[in-house]
Amino acid sequence: MRRFSNRQSLHTVTELNVTPLLDLAFVLLIIFMITTPLMDNSVDLVVPSSEASQKAVDPSAVQTIAINREELLRLNDRPVTLPELEEALAQLKTERPDVAVVIRAHRELPVQKLIDLTDAVRRAKITKLGVVTNPES
Repeated sequence: MRRFSNRQSLHTVTELNVTPLLDLAFVLLIIFMITTPLMDNSVDLVVPSSEASQKAVDPSAVQTIAINREELLRLNDRPVTLPELEEALAQLKTERPDVAVVIRAHRELPVQKLIDLTDAVRRAKITKLGVVTNPES
């Protein structure tokens, strides 16, 4: 703390000068405001490959669920209803704890039907879930 001298007595300045801190805060705010919109799609990535990723999921443990535009379900190319699907998935989960499910949905399928299907998979306590997509051309 500094002491300033008046002609009569000395007194201590107890205020903290926050002007440099505010300047720093405003500069950081401006930097983040400028750089954040540029971070969305600015990096073109090529994902690296690894031998461990090939052994991540046993291909025989992957079950495929297909749902078409008419909302017909197929489990591994076998037609099923939603309750039958839940029962079959629950049985698969007890037989193989590491079972994984891949959903192939038609692109014009209502989103709510896809959500209902994923909920059925979650109710069967299957945590390894994927949705098949095609890259845009």
